[in-house]
Amino acid sequence: MKQNQYSRRTNEIAREKLANILLFEISDPDLQLVTVTGCEVSVDKSFMRVFISCEPDRYEVVTAACKRAKGRIRTLLGHALKWRVTPDLEFKIDTTTDEAERIARALEQVPSTLEIEKDEFGYPIVSDSTVSDESPKE
Repeated sequence: MKQNQYSRRTNEIAREKLANILLFEISDPDLQLVTVTGCEVSVDKSFMRVFISCEPDRYEVVTAACKRAKGRIRTLLGHALKWRVTPDLEFKIDTTTDEAERIARALEQVPSTLEIEKDEFGYPIVSDSTVSDESPKE
């Protein structure tokens, strides 16, 4: 959705209120250890996309729990925000932290081929000693 200073502030307020609701007012055990990573509120405040993060093995459980608690969360959010319109909620799993962790693990496991000296085109530089060792002997 289109972003400006006003919409960024609206998104941040909605994220804080929703995080407090999930933390203190919803007692569903499937929604424990869920983090609200971001919100996108439409310009007319009738729709809000909520990005949540959890462990990768709990994606389906958390998605189902969000669907079950959607009405209660929307009611509590309407009271907390005091906007004229209570936005309709759409929950999406935010996988960016999982991707960042996967990339960090991949960077820790550097292949041994990166240690080989290469020319400007990325080809290995072959020294004279390795060429003479590999030449066929008659």
